[in-house]
Amino acid sequence: QVQLVESGGGLVQAGGSLRLSCAASGRTDSIYRMGWFRQVPGKEREFVAGTRWSGGSPYYADSVKGRFTMSTDNAKNTVYLQMNSLKPEDTAVYSCAGRRLGINEYEFWGQGTQVTVSS
Repeated sequence: QVQLVESGGGLVQAGGSLRLSCAASGRTDSIYRMGWFRQVPGKEREFVAGTRWSGGSPYYADSVKGRFTMSTDNAKNTVYLQMNSLKPEDTAVYSCAGRRLGINEYEFWGQGTQVTVSS
């Protein structure tokens, strides 16, 4: 199994930046893809960004493209989400997730970290 722990959330003013971290432990050698998701109470979970655990070109939701950057550091078993030019509509609980090769849905989830952007 894989355990994921996010950190780095907080309160920031519109236009500011935050960097989220997601530390993986356990069977990290089994991870194929990692993703970031966000959810606002009463709404469905939204995909934010994803990439292969081994690296490669991340892909992003249109709503964050050009503002958010996802990266991986396999030496530290950590993925990051650098969030710039934050907007109030980015306010949500952000979670990282992982899945193994051949599994179509994300199966490992962190507990989430709150990001609040004030106007």
